[in-house]
Amino acid sequence: MSIQYEVEQLADSYGVADSFPKDFGYGEEEADIEDSPAPSDSKPRILLMGLRRSGKSSIQKVVFHKMSPNETLFLESTNKIYKDDISSSSFVNFQIWDFPGQVDFLDPTFDYEMIFRGTGALIFVIDAQDDYVEALSRLHLTVSRAYRVNPEINFEVFIHKVDGLSDDHKIETQRDIHQRANDDLADASLEKLHLSFYLTSIYDHSIFEAFSKVVQKLIPQLPTLENLLNIFISNSGIEKAFLFDVVSKIYIATDSSPVDMQSYELCCDMIDVVIDVSCIYGLREDGSGSAYDKESMAIIKLNNTTVLYLKEVTKFLALVCILREESFERKGLIDYNFHCFRKAIHEVFEVGVTIQRPTGSQAVGSPCTKAVALNGTPRNTV
Repeated sequence: MSIQYEVEQLADSYGVADSFPKDFGYGEEEADIEDSPAPSDSKPRILLMGLRRSGKSSIQKVVFHKMSPNETLFLESTNKIYKDDISSSSFVNFQIWDFPGQVDFLDPTFDYEMIFRGTGALIFVIDAQDDYVEALSRLHLTVSRAYRVNPEINFEVFIHKVDGLSDDHKIETQRDIHQRANDDLADASLEKLHLSFYLTSIYDHSIFEAFSKVVQKLIPQLPTLENLLNIFISNSGIEKAFLFDVVSKIYIATDSSPVDMQSYELCCDMIDVVIDVSCIYGLREDGSGSAYDKESMAIIKLNNTTVLYLKEVTKFLALVCILREESFERKGLIDYNFHCFRKAIHEVFEVGVTIQRPTGSQAVGSPCTKAVALNGTPRNTV
């Protein structure tokens, strides 16, 4: 596949350390819940739960800390609750709580109210390569307790580690887990409790797509963003458009046409290429400047007459479009429509910040200023 790209940069917004951008990326994990400052506890929470060795910590590290999948093999089992602040914009602004697999729900010291009351989504991870009978039992216990405390929680089930299964086995496993889990809920008269199921693996883009769907449910502005994207592509001759959180490669919105996995993977790879090239050629000789700023733009022309077009929307968001070469001949029209789209997104963004801004001196979630190079390279990191 022949690739042609161009990257434009204007610098001087963010500092770098050893050619590694500092002001992008999510911060290090905070230790125990008790150690966290009170203001951050008001953020929406995503709980990662499941049995030991099901892959919870690996998912968190790969999606939000850019750890390579192979490195997760050396992670130790989680033995206490870890909290991770994810703050990159008014849209993607939440906490992930990673629970140890041995959490005892019968323990009288377990505070259901505190854990589940402020939770936006509960992700239960099931190891598809293991016997999942015990996992289904724990899933039922977990979601039934959480639902009684907070019926508004979105319940998500990641059928994980499916990279080692054949396509037929994947479908059969998903059908079996879906059937058993819903039968257990029906037996407990919890038919109103809805579970969403995803086949995931850290060795492909399925985990990023699944997390995208989870995060989108926590974004109140999602219908507005989707509507703006529909208007933009219909007036620009674009086939598909994604609004990406550049740090995690989670897409926080897309147009109403179905998402093709191959298209999503192409867009993710484009972000990697743009940031990698920018880190090498987009910085000044003294290492100052920014790898991603308001002038960042990239065009990749594939040899099948498809064009990928990336434009900066905010310092954390990028619009990635897929279109045909003949449509890209009207680049001036596309750029004008993008200017209108970007202006509208900034207005929605400002409204989101205003709504989330608490009274008094409490700060709105701003991006963490420390990025961690887990594998010693800036790959995949903005």
